[in-house]
Amino acid sequence: MLLVRCTLNHIFIESRIRNGHFRRREKNSSSGDVKKWKSDRVYIDKHGKWRIFDHKKMSRKRCGSLRGQGWKYGSGFVDGIFPVLSPVAHQILNFVRKEVDPNNVWAALDTLPVTHETWDDLINVAVQLRLNKQWDPIALICQWILYKSSFQTDVMCYNLLIDAYGQKSLYKKAEETYVDLLQARCIPTEDTYALLIKAYCACGLLAKAEAAFVDMRKYGLPPSAIVYNAYIDGLMKAGNPQRAIEIFQRLKNDGCQPSTDTYTLLINLHGKASQSYMALKLFNEMRSQKCRPDICTYTALVNAFAREGLCEKAEEIFEQMQEDKLEPDVYTYNALMEAYSRAGFPYGAAEIFSLMRHMGCEPDRASYNIMVDAYGRAGLHEDAQAVFNEMKRLGITPTMKSHMLLLCAYSRARNVDKCEEIVNQMSESGLEPDTFVLNSMMHLYGRLGQFEKMEEVLTAMEKGPYEADISTYNILINIYGRAGFFERMEGIFQSLPSKNLKPDVVTWTSRLGAYSRKKLYARCLEIFEEMIDAGCHPDGGTAKVLLSACSSEDQIEQVTTVIRTMHKGMEAALPA
Repeated sequence: MLLVRCTLNHIFIESRIRNGHFRRREKNSSSGDVKKWKSDRVYIDKHGKWRIFDHKKMSRKRCGSLRGQGWKYGSGFVDGIFPVLSPVAHQILNFVRKEVDPNNVWAALDTLPVTHETWDDLINVAVQLRLNKQWDPIALICQWILYKSSFQTDVMCYNLLIDAYGQKSLYKKAEETYVDLLQARCIPTEDTYALLIKAYCACGLLAKAEAAFVDMRKYGLPPSAIVYNAYIDGLMKAGNPQRAIEIFQRLKNDGCQPSTDTYTLLINLHGKASQSYMALKLFNEMRSQKCRPDICTYTALVNAFAREGLCEKAEEIFEQMQEDKLEPDVYTYNALMEAYSRAGFPYGAAEIFSLMRHMGCEPDRASYNIMVDAYGRAGLHEDAQAVFNEMKRLGITPTMKSHMLLLCAYSRARNVDKCEEIVNQMSESGLEPDTFVLNSMMHLYGRLGQFEKMEEVLTAMEKGPYEADISTYNILINIYGRAGFFERMEGIFQSLPSKNLKPDVVTWTSRLGAYSRKKLYARCLEIFEEMIDAGCHPDGGTAKVLLSACSSEDQIEQVTTVIRTMHKGMEAALPA
């Protein structure tokens, strides 16, 4: 036993090790307190002074440093430290990426020694795979650790496995993994429930997601911002934004403090719904709550204004971000470029593009796509082509979207030959034209009155691997309606149920438009009535078409009454 004396107290250190810890007994002259310290956090330096270090910031070479604490949902590693792979970990990573047979993977993992180093290597590999969204290899590694190896079960592995299953919408397997976690007497964490709730949301199982909240409280874990964020994110990705807004309100009603990520998610939600005023309201609320916006928050808000072409507001937020000492990244610059593009100012977008390069921020593929689109929207197809060529010259491979944006640029210029050339280039590059590309070509042929070519594209879509969707038939109904071919238009409309397609508001409005141009008011009212009976809600475009069918003051008054009634309740939106 070592005895250290000082003027204030006597400290006795006993070299007792129990379960990987040693116990430090400290007896103060005025107190008999006893404290326990972990052996990897306390040491005496060469000067004989006590030192404490943070094991999270130590080298990953330490044995078992990742057990139970290394991986956190949503952030890779604690403190933002990402995996540093050892040579063995690199071999494991390369092997599991190539091998798809589970038995071969598990047989190879069986040859690894059961050591702390192996544990660290496996977790590092799993997290690296997660960064690359390779869910199947993650599942194989975690299954082996939990069910086939002699490693002690750990909640982190269960969480990684639940995450992998959730990302693939395998909610039943995620649920089984959660049950296994409880049966193994592991204590679920807030990450466990966050990932489980996301898995349920991805499959539209909101009742089960709610039940997870009940389970959480049963284990003494009140729902935190992390869990609410996962719920909101899951609902947004599942296409249920209204429910996501309700969960945000519940978060605040439960007295849970929204985090930066919470506000960023909601700003994104309203931005995608073209509700920039609501996004700005949330941003101001965030700042009033002393919640500091990060680069993602500012980018989301710039994007919200960009979608509506409000370039002045977008630039104002961009400047405010810089005043807050946040350096814009490529995503922020892209969002600002998008604002100028949608507002119809391609040269404004070009200035931002030049500024980005001047500030040392390298444009990515999305940056070039935005510039192609900006010039294309403004009818500057030659400039769009120049940007496209520059992208290829720099070694950035154009994607399907890149080709589509260039195709749209030439389509606006009604240059059929160039559009056909782009489609052929796509095929030569190994990019098979999809439904959107073929719809664009069909629309171009229709606008130019080349109905035979338009029908050829339709036949190819109906017989080939390309799936014709409701947008395909909306184009046909609109084109034939404008040309006055009512019989062909009605034939296409009546064929939709046999194709398992339901007419949407664009379908009905295009059909109404055909008769509206001929001032066939009575026929328009009949179709409008059919539309309401079919459960399709009219929009502003429908109202304009109805008004354009009017040829007298009485008809205008009647339609105006109908439009006003539509706002009160769609069921009563029929003319008297």
